[in-house]
Amino acid sequence: MAHNSSKSAQKLHGLRAKLHAQARYKQKVQMKKQIKSHEEKSVKTSDPGPSSEPLPPYLLDRNEPKSAKALSSAIKQKRAEKAAKFSVPLPKVRGITEEEMFKVIKTGKKTAKKSWKRMITKPTFVGPDFTRRPVKYERFIRPMGLRYKKASVTHPELGVTVQLPILSVKKNPQSPMYTQLGVLTKGTIIEVNVSELGMVTTGGKVVWGRWAQITNNCENDGCVNAVLLV
Repeated sequence: MAHNSSKSAQKLHGLRAKLHAQARYKQKVQMKKQIKSHEEKSVKTSDPGPSSEPLPPYLLDRNEPKSAKALSSAIKQKRAEKAAKFSVPLPKVRGITEEEMFKVIKTGKKTAKKSWKRMITKPTFVGPDFTRRPVKYERFIRPMGLRYKKASVTHPELGVTVQLPILSVKKNPQSPMYTQLGVLTKGTIIEVNVSELGMVTTGGKVVWGRWAQITNNCENDGCVNAVLLV
């Protein structure tokens, strides 16, 4: 197999050669990582024994055995946990244009001429203490009929669907502006109140807020369906 791949690599030219080299490079990197993980052993410093002379404070820790493996594995575990938090059920979503998202509002003398007022045509979330700006200065209008306060959240491991109150919109993948406006589209990460589920941390504290990703087109279904990120 090695000889055959070598022969084919020597005959390739142009773009095919580049693609082959790229694939081979990825294989080599993966192989090196595997070898390194196998060879990783606990590295310990030699202990010369107790000395009669007193040591300065900055040299006291040098003679203690240090396990490099334990440290590296702890770091890797933390990285894996951090990455797991952001692994979402819907990694890719359809883009929504501003023409589809906003409707131009032409009211009054000044607004009708410049047409700077917009109405959001998608479902939105606003907090409990939300108050509208005066009509004269309002830039974005969020209709009352398209505001949602609760979401039907499914727990993937338990297989249970519960209606939970929405706390905030964490991130809308379409645009940072949509996140700021609290627009709820397919793939949006929202924070929901999971205190009813009785989830507890390792320290014994009750979990209050947890992230979930919206899995449906809310404007078509008339409700928000989401999957809890566990």
